[in-house]
Amino acid sequence: MEWKELRDEQWAFIEPLLPPKARTGRPRADDRKTLNGILYVLVTGCRWKDMPERYGSYKTAWRRLKEWEVRGVWEGLWKRLLDWGYGVGRLSWERVGVDATTVEAKKGGNLSASTVTAGGRGRRSMGSSESRACR
Repeated sequence: MEWKELRDEQWAFIEPLLPPKARTGRPRADDRKTLNGILYVLVTGCRWKDMPERYGSYKTAWRRLKEWEVRGVWEGLWKRLLDWGYGVGRLSWERVGVDATTVEAKKGGNLSASTVTAGGRGRRSMGSSESRACR
């Protein structure tokens, strides 16, 4: 997948969903720059340490990813994107696809979500500890 930074209209869509900055204390690292760093790591699959310095500290990006998860920012963004997609006709329940490699079948028998390779060994589809190289 090709990596592109957030465009102005995308940032305008996301920014209102972020927690407000604290009124006191140390100023928070730039949200847009940090979010671009988070997205860079998630899209490219590189290690946090390998995140380009132009996005700030990789430690800040990692902490912000976790903090925003706890605060419900990612779920709020997901819901807002769904509302937008349905509103403009880009999403429809008439065109839905579910892939068993990404949706766990809790009561679907004794098979796990794995992929059989040419060598005959199974490989987990989700949660693999294998890391991909940065692009």
